[in-house]
Amino acid sequence: MTSIHTPRNASHIICLLLLAIALGLPCATAITLTPGSTGITTIAQGDPVYIQGIATGHPQLGLQIWFIGYNFVKVSTVAVNNDNSYVYELQQSDTANLAAGEYVVLIQHPMENGVFDVVYDASSGTVTNVQTGKPIFQITGSGSLQSTGAVTALMNAIGSQNIDDTFAVVTFYVSPPATSINPIGDRQQGEKFTINGTTNLAAGDNLMVDITSSSFNPTSKTEPSGFSGAGGMVHVVPGNGRLNTWSFVVDTSTFVPDEYLVKVSGVEQAVTASARFNVVCNGSGDRCSIPVINTTATMAPTATPQANVTTALPATPALTLASVPATTHPSPIPAALCLGGIMAVLLVRRFT
Repeated sequence: MTSIHTPRNASHIICLLLLAIALGLPCATAITLTPGSTGITTIAQGDPVYIQGIATGHPQLGLQIWFIGYNFVKVSTVAVNNDNSYVYELQQSDTANLAAGEYVVLIQHPMENGVFDVVYDASSGTVTNVQTGKPIFQITGSGSLQSTGAVTALMNAIGSQNIDDTFAVVTFYVSPPATSINPIGDRQQGEKFTINGTTNLAAGDNLMVDITSSSFNPTSKTEPSGFSGAGGMVHVVPGNGRLNTWSFVVDTSTFVPDEYLVKVSGVEQAVTASARFNVVCNGSGDRCSIPVINTTATMAPTATPQANVTTALPATPALTLASVPATTHPSPIPAALCLGGIMAVLLVRRFT
């Protein structure tokens, strides 16, 4: 009986053969779409939007960009850099006059044949199949599909089995510029805390924060100003949801007990918000009277000059201080490819 002996390294040979076969086969299209490190999906009208990612395969025609929204379609291209990266900007002029609502940016890659097989025919307003020369659906003009319907039809067209193009999609919302202030509540005199809020302004935009006492009134140069408050500029930072955030630290050690007005206003965008809070002198929530210092001076009468007699000097003014309520200070508040793959990242960022 003849026995067959398997070489000891047979398993290694099999693995090498499988690897060679795998490398020789065309790789399945890999599309990875991440929402962006900021996670922001809402922008303000007039803020720019930057879409960036990686497109492998070095497409000579670049990438085709479809920007679609309600009664709005814009088709353009963007070049791919030598390192396979690309950046596409929706400029301020693109977003300033957009109606509020949902918008979609579809990034189309021509894949292996290097040709966009689905294109927009501006003369007829149709999306056309280049291979057949036939229109697929109407995207602008009379009888055109709108918004979600147009995006769905476009995705189906590019995703057809007879089309080798691939795509990635980014969705975001456009709304009028807005910001808000989170509830503040009463604060004890001397407390340090943070006022914060949300906004649809782009990360990097600036906001001015002004805090003034309700009792503040202009005075003459010879009178105490009585001013109590704070102010400064803060930057909008990326949020964890659809909106960005901002924050401003307040130290009330120089604040007198009173009601205070907080006003937040945009620097690049016309947006405002306001709120009120009280600074109190105890934990009960009751307001305290504003501390006042009264000064009383009493002058001694001047003695009549006499020979060999020293003139009496005025007596030192006697100061009477009004009692100041004791203040209790609480503890501080704790506060991602195979050839032809494409990755799109939505970054809402302000470039200044």
